[in-house]
Amino acid sequence: MAVTYFSVRLKHEPGALAELASRLAEKGIDIRTLACGAVGTYGCAVLSVSNDSAAREVFRAARYQFVEGEAFNVGVEDRPGALAQLAGRLGEAGVNISGVVLLGRHQGKAELAITVDSVDKARRVLATAHATV
Repeated sequence: MAVTYFSVRLKHEPGALAELASRLAEKGIDIRTLACGAVGTYGCAVLSVSNDSAAREVFRAARYQFVEGEAFNVGVEDRPGALAQLAGRLGEAGVNISGVVLLGRHQGKAELAITVDSVDKARRVLATAHATV
């Protein structure tokens, strides 16, 4: 089953993440996975939720800028440089990454959910990369 991830632009100010989470909660939408970061005046939340269509409505109504895409779960070796190698292969193929969430680490692997702009190209790259999809 494909999982949709949303990359949502936030203001980099106190309460911005709380506001996003509250708006989703008001509609009964559960955040399943989440990663956040910020630079300068903007932040970004990369998340998956329990109800994609309702989340889209929340984002649009609140005028959040967002992108969405199908995520690939990818296992890479849990070592320095593994993500760089995978991201490099995707970049060389012209695939733009819009979100990455670290789902966990176990048995020498790091499990990532990666959202991209070109699913078909990414599948071809991942099929030949040293990663398990």
